[in-house]
Amino acid sequence: MKYVDEYRDPKLARALVADIARRTSRDWVLMEICGGQTHTIMRYGIDELLPPGLELVHGPGCPVCVTPIETIDKAVEIASRPDVTFVSYGDMLRVPGSHTDLLRVKARGGDVRIVYSPMEALVLARANPDRQVVFFAVGFETTAPANAMAVWQAHREGLTNFSMLVSHVLVPPAIRLLLEQSTNRVQGFIAPGHVCTVMGYREYEDLVRDYRVPIVVGGFEPVDLLEAIRMLVAQLEEGRAEVENQYVRSVTAEGNLPAQRVMEQVFEVGDMKWRGVGLIPQSGFRLRPALAAHDADRIFGLSTVSADESPECIAAQVLQGLKKPVDCPAFGTRCTPEQPLGAPMVSSEGACAAYFQYRRHAMEPAGSRR
Repeated sequence: MKYVDEYRDPKLARALVADIARRTSRDWVLMEICGGQTHTIMRYGIDELLPPGLELVHGPGCPVCVTPIETIDKAVEIASRPDVTFVSYGDMLRVPGSHTDLLRVKARGGDVRIVYSPMEALVLARANPDRQVVFFAVGFETTAPANAMAVWQAHREGLTNFSMLVSHVLVPPAIRLLLEQSTNRVQGFIAPGHVCTVMGYREYEDLVRDYRVPIVVGGFEPVDLLEAIRMLVAQLEEGRAEVENQYVRSVTAEGNLPAQRVMEQVFEVGDMKWRGVGLIPQSGFRLRPALAAHDADRIFGLSTVSADESPECIAAQVLQGLKKPVDCPAFGTRCTPEQPLGAPMVSSEGACAAYFQYRRHAMEPAGSRR
């Protein structure tokens, strides 16, 4: 398979590591935004190959992890209703809400179903006109086009029993928030390749201009990430701040214009609360008023639900690159994939899950910075 062998080539990876070491003359802190990139870094030990002083920290680019706890509670309440078929991607079922999760709702008899596409939820709605079919629309810009198309199709067909509980978030506002924090340590960003495949990378140019921070769009294989790191180090060492594209086989400057058009027809941008981060202005999608008949928030009247995080969970600091999962006293003991305190331990893109899966807790003591 072409892009497996080519982008996991050990010889090429070693050459990139050597070039990064040669270019690095001082300490730098880089952040990969996407949780998929975090898992690649942990799986292949990329951070351990880098020269001392070049630190990778993990950002808020796990959509499951940043879905507000209030939204999980809404999902639980909706899914518990006897007339509802609640449809979701599998990685949302174990995310803890205030008191329980969707998997336990399913175990108690709730009609909770796992799908791989929102279009499967449409099929269920057509086949079950006597039931309310609710799809849990979670994600960054990557999954928004498919979810938008499902709503558009339901509206076109007049499916009155299909709705979405929407929790879509946007990457650039989150980066802006991180850069404006007095505690920010990050000096360069690896932008998420999948998001940029849809949206392009023009919208990152304002961030580079306003904060003089280099941003490189990166892919998800080891060579992709090492190449993106090399590009960031080169910019930092030369005093440059630009948007560069490493992931050229997938990403263009403009992105996927047809996908953007369908998103614009269905969604509007608004303020959004991020789990562990807080309210970020203009950082999320919500359904346009014309599509209110498919908005589960409005249909079920749950807009006032509020909840608090576990006081023991440090996901907020992990998602902002201030701490590593192993800095958490509960990591691997009171917080595990079977009994998670927070979403990053159960999401397939969560930083805590990556550290746990690849046994980093066995190699690094709590409190370690690397």
